[in-house]
Amino acid sequence: MKDKVAVIVGATGGIGSAVTRKLAAQGVHLVLAARDVNKLDNLAAEFLTPSHLLPVQTDITDPQQVEMLMNKAVGQFGQIDILINAAGAGILKQWNKLEPADLDKMLDLNLKGCFYTTTAAANIMKERQTGHICNIIGILGKHTMPMAAAYCASKFGAVGFSKCIAEELKRYGIKTTLFYFGGIDTPFWDTVNLKVDRKKMLSAETAAEAIMFALTAQPQAVPMEINIQPESHLFF
Repeated sequence: MKDKVAVIVGATGGIGSAVTRKLAAQGVHLVLAARDVNKLDNLAAEFLTPSHLLPVQTDITDPQQVEMLMNKAVGQFGQIDILINAAGAGILKQWNKLEPADLDKMLDLNLKGCFYTTTAAANIMKERQTGHICNIIGILGKHTMPMAAAYCASKFGAVGFSKCIAEELKRYGIKTTLFYFGGIDTPFWDTVNLKVDRKKMLSAETAAEAIMFALTAQPQAVPMEINIQPESHLFF
């Protein structure tokens, strides 16, 4: 994977930072995108090869900022080989307690933001007839759960557009992998007002290893969907 270029959206989150470290160890050029510039700078400071690294403060709910992110990636490294969409927002409330702003936040980030980054990266990848898009959906993009009506709406939507776009992109040699992770012990849960046993959750490291498996599969292999859940909380 040496000398490939990966754009990691939500790079400062639990899964994003874990996969960033794994890709850096493989010599991948990294474009790190997140909204919090201080967290971006702290993550970038971990690495000893700043020439292989480009942190870009980005709000992916703004399509103009997404275009700027991709243009900066190409301007710095000349190409984009990998896109990892690891950004997300979760507000888990009873259906009649949800505010319009709650729904808007999740649709803007989980659905529209992911759509913007996927299409912007794909437009660049198709010129070289190669690329790999990794959209981290979560298990609630495939199964439902009480208190997650709005969250599931955004994630089911992300699955729908990802599968449609994957059909259109395969002619350009672009792979698409969807990841349905169960509970991952990350800062995502810090603001969720539900009783959960985080000790029984999966680690961000486990999620990052699954992403690396997809990215390093044989060229003719397309890992279309990867579903990993903690033993204590299984959906079949």
